[in-house]
Amino acid sequence: MTSGAPGASADEAGARYERRGAAGFVVLDRPRALNALTLSMVRVIAEALDVFEGDGNVERVVVVASGGRALCAGGDIRRLYEQGKAGDHAGQLAFWREEYQLNRRIKRYSKPYVSLIDGIVMGGGVGLCVHGSHRVASENCVFAMPEVAIGFFPDVGAAYVLPRLPRRIGAYLAATGLRAGAGDVVALGLAQSFVPSAAFAALADALEGRGSVDDIVARFVAAPPPAPIMAEAANIERWFAELDRGAILRALQAAAEVSPVAQEALAAMRANSPTSQAIALRQMALGSELSFEDVMRLDFRIVSRICRGHDFYEGVRARIVDKDQSPLWRPSGDEPVAAAAIDAYFAPLGADDLTFPAVAQ
Repeated sequence: MTSGAPGASADEAGARYERRGAAGFVVLDRPRALNALTLSMVRVIAEALDVFEGDGNVERVVVVASGGRALCAGGDIRRLYEQGKAGDHAGQLAFWREEYQLNRRIKRYSKPYVSLIDGIVMGGGVGLCVHGSHRVASENCVFAMPEVAIGFFPDVGAAYVLPRLPRRIGAYLAATGLRAGAGDVVALGLAQSFVPSAAFAALADALEGRGSVDDIVARFVAAPPPAPIMAEAANIERWFAELDRGAILRALQAAAEVSPVAQEALAAMRANSPTSQAIALRQMALGSELSFEDVMRLDFRIVSRICRGHDFYEGVRARIVDKDQSPLWRPSGDEPVAAAAIDAYFAPLGADDLTFPAVAQ
């Protein structure tokens, strides 16, 4: 059994699914775009989850990717940028609405959901894997929520996951957009298991068999690489103690003369959107007390305003379209970000708030 989006070629769909033995495989298949997520892909994955949930021969879902470089490098930002510049906010919001509903579907899925992360997983790709029951990382795993660099914000349920990481490391990742390698991904619990890349094909084959996912994965597990971010955890906790951009910048500046890690974080925060950082830090303050569904509703409220604002389009222009790496943020890094302006991003949408289809519990 193999399928993609109804009426679409495999290239157009960008994803496909098939049953192999006891596993339902979802294959992300836009390798030239680093498997960047589109609405067609979201719909194929959602369809796959429906089909596999109803198939008594399928014990688990396994998510893999073609191309060898990325599981999924995020949403198709250029496409969303072009829609917004054309005024098609309805088209943008259709993608985000269905993506966020899919994130919740994965979180509440009734069967084991296994992501094999052998490469880049960022942004929307994080949403496809981190909420599932099982995450396996190779030495090629590169994790990031880099949205603040393009005037966006850490969405796809990151505000549920990142505030629950130890020692303010979630705030560090959210506000800087910096990357974590496989050692830190495993140490932080963003993935539970490390398996060398050379063993991934054999692991995928083994997952076609019946039996416990944990027992199958355990046959391939190896010691993970070092975790350099965790080695700086005490410092990160001190620098990000206050979830306030100004306070964090002052703490990083004071430490930058002696700490290369502080220097890197300071440079990232100075380069990226102040508004996006303020939103991200508010998410970090709120997320640990919210249900997953409430976090996803907040994500949709924020994105509904972001897509009508300035910084997202300026960030994508500077980083992806023109590539001059010189975004002109509003407000700039030298200006304060008004608390009332940030409040407005989080306000309810009334009848337009995100809703969720019923799922099996």
